[in-house]
Amino acid sequence: MTSEHAFDVEAFLARPLIARVAAAGPSVRPVWFLWEDGAFWWITGAYARLPRILAEDPRVALVIDSCDLHTGAVHQVIARGTAEVVAFDPERARRKLIRYLGPDETTWDERFSLNSLSRPDAETRLVRLAPERLSASDLSFSTGR
Repeated sequence: MTSEHAFDVEAFLARPLIARVAAAGPSVRPVWFLWEDGAFWWITGAYARLPRILAEDPRVALVIDSCDLHTGAVHQVIARGTAEVVAFDPERARRKLIRYLGPDETTWDERFSLNSLSRPDAETRLVRLAPERLSASDLSFSTGR
């Protein structure tokens, strides 16, 4: 994938950036994500409307972008496809959460502990988006520095 883009998309998607997911409704929400096995993964549960929205219409668009005004580096990845709500996988969730919260799980807010997420009443699931279309754009600009 990286050979056809002006920047290293795999390295970009490995960064702990925020993705915004748009679903029918309309509904747009920020999510922490994991890019793994050619798919985006994020956590959802009983606290969210997203599983109900996706049950009615699973088509989504997802955008991840970054803008560094100091260097002028602007990168963007847009994915479109059909999302599916799948069973909770604690190990995949752990890999995702480590990206954002660090490796020391004892410092994580209780809301993100795997014990909390694994409670039956949490109804925690993962959403998987294997993009049907993925585009990457380098919109960087010169800062004159």
